[in-house]
Amino acid sequence: MNVVETPVAPVHRDKAYAASPVVKPAGQQEQAPAWKGWEKTAFRFFFVYFLIQIVPLDWKYYRDLFAPDGAFLSLRDIFYAARYTPRFFDDVPVLADWGVAAALAIAATALWGYWDRERKEYNNLYYALRVVLRYRLAFGLLAYALIKFYPIQMPLPSVGNLNTHYGDISAWKIFSMSTGIVPGYQSFLGLVEAGAALLLLYRKTASIGAFIVLPFTGNVLMSNLAYEGGEYVYSLLLITFAAFLLAYDVPRLLRLTSFEQPTEPNRYKPVFQPGWQQYGRWSLKVLFVVFVGWYGYQSLQTYRQGGYQFPQAPGLAHAAGLYDVRTFRLNGRDIPPSATDAQRWRDVAFEKWATLSIRTSQLTPLVTAGTEEIFANDDDRNYEYAGTTGRHYLRYEADTVNHVLTFRDGSKPLTLHYARPDAATITLAGVTAEKDSVYIELHKINKKYLLDEAAKAGRRRGLKL
Repeated sequence: MNVVETPVAPVHRDKAYAASPVVKPAGQQEQAPAWKGWEKTAFRFFFVYFLIQIVPLDWKYYRDLFAPDGAFLSLRDIFYAARYTPRFFDDVPVLADWGVAAALAIAATALWGYWDRERKEYNNLYYALRVVLRYRLAFGLLAYALIKFYPIQMPLPSVGNLNTHYGDISAWKIFSMSTGIVPGYQSFLGLVEAGAALLLLYRKTASIGAFIVLPFTGNVLMSNLAYEGGEYVYSLLLITFAAFLLAYDVPRLLRLTSFEQPTEPNRYKPVFQPGWQQYGRWSLKVLFVVFVGWYGYQSLQTYRQGGYQFPQAPGLAHAAGLYDVRTFRLNGRDIPPSATDAQRWRDVAFEKWATLSIRTSQLTPLVTAGTEEIFANDDDRNYEYAGTTGRHYLRYEADTVNHVLTFRDGSKPLTLHYARPDAATITLAGVTAEKDSVYIELHKINKKYLLDEAAKAGRRRGLKL
């Protein structure tokens, strides 16, 4: 059997390198291709529009940012700085604000196009806009990620919350408490959000971070819409940032994955001149890292102190729990338990902090919480009663020497003397602002909660309540 050998042409080294890209000498740059007219117009619009959404020009932002809270660069200050969005109409952001920003951007686009009509491209400005959006989006994500990672945004329900009828709780409060009872899951959500933010900080992984933001923050948007939360406008704003960032790489991704065509990677990178440009670039990055690090430290300290949603002033010692009202005496007359009497108390919940809540047959006005707020003062912290109508909440000050509780109920303070005959009984007696004498005997209910018992026994063991 004869084997016929096919001659192989020799490969010359110069031909092997003929297909390699030509490396130009340093300092010699290829002329950038000119943009189309509609591309330049669209860029001018988005450049101005996003700057209006990012650069804090709203005076209400500075009013909230520099409100006195007794600390410099506290958790509250950095959170509000990270959550900026222009508000042209009200204290709560609305979609109409975007209309104003778009109208201003259209006017600026027309003027810009007239004055700069000879410009061929905006590659450097486009790169700069993406950098600003990347860091702005990352800052906004980290602001919420860290208060989720240290589960303080949605805390565990209070005693009063656990003893409020389901029908007396608003949809957003149910969602918040349902997430709050699983702090591990809340921390996981914060970890995912923080991971997306960190990916945005690196130019080569920015599109991956933006891609993660779309379904994650999209789920936040749908939750806000479904449960009537007030953050849907802001969450939608973050989605627009992520969509704009991802749009830069979408054509190449589609060409590579869907159409299976050769695709060149994005190699564009601006050249920073030695001196103030390079030093300024690194200084801003270091400042950003320090800012975020300080915010993370403030979040950890707030978590250790018990969070920011509930008051910090300690309540009556060893009194936290649910109490049955055994005796309710008004002007010397005993009022028996009743499902319709508006004056008679049905039960009382003492918290670890200086708050007690009373359940009566009369519903309280609904206090809504449109946006996430961080209050420095106890009197402003309304999370425990916001979104509920089933209980009357009263803040008090305890004078343990004279055994007096002073309740702050609007302009009518109420002072009651208290006694503790035994560990399970509290009596309250005094005169109301309407000159009615009251005597109330409370007996603590040894009530077990599935949330606490499950934490003790674990998920795989049987529970008896």
